[in-house]
Amino acid sequence: MSKLPADFYLQEDVVSLAKQLLGKRLFTNINGELTGGIITETEAYDGIIDKACHAYGGKNTNRTATMYLAGGVTYVYLCYGIHHLLNVVSGKEGNPQAILIRGIEPTTGIDVMLKRRKMQKLAPRITAGPGALAQALGIDKQINAKFLTADEIWIEQAADVDEGQIVSTTRIGVAYAQEHALWPFRFYIKGNRFVSKPNNG
Repeated sequence: MSKLPADFYLQEDVVSLAKQLLGKRLFTNINGELTGGIITETEAYDGIIDKACHAYGGKNTNRTATMYLAGGVTYVYLCYGIHHLLNVVSGKEGNPQAILIRGIEPTTGIDVMLKRRKMQKLAPRITAGPGALAQALGIDKQINAKFLTADEIWIEQAADVDEGQIVSTTRIGVAYAQEHALWPFRFYIKGNRFVSKPNNG
């Protein structure tokens, strides 16, 4: 399979892009260990107009600076001082949109993922949830601001997921965003086991 081209990530409709990423294949190659799988769950963050976005209101700090780059780079940050979370920066330079990758269905390097997650056997919790998938894929702050066309982390082409198979719901853990917490900007593949809770559809 071929890597998604750089201009794929320059699309300005972050909601559309979050849906388009479902079914694509995310890979990391860290210290010679290849791991990856099918993207099953995403969350869109719509830049300066979105109260749930780190860059809301034009906030530009050391942490959020990566979000202002042109789409096609990674934005990795530490959540609650414990979990690294992987985001795909999208849109044009200066428009700080990003898509949180919340789940993958593991397909490659499962033994490595099990070791990183300290698990004995494959179960959905290995990569269902953004902190879990980042740990499984070996993603930490070293992967921040990396081009998604590089050799450490990339996303490969795959057939689009049919719209009827995509569940739209509200984002998780963004109650502070008030009315924006109700935006249906979380998307996942219906019926896939490797999706974080709640996943009723």
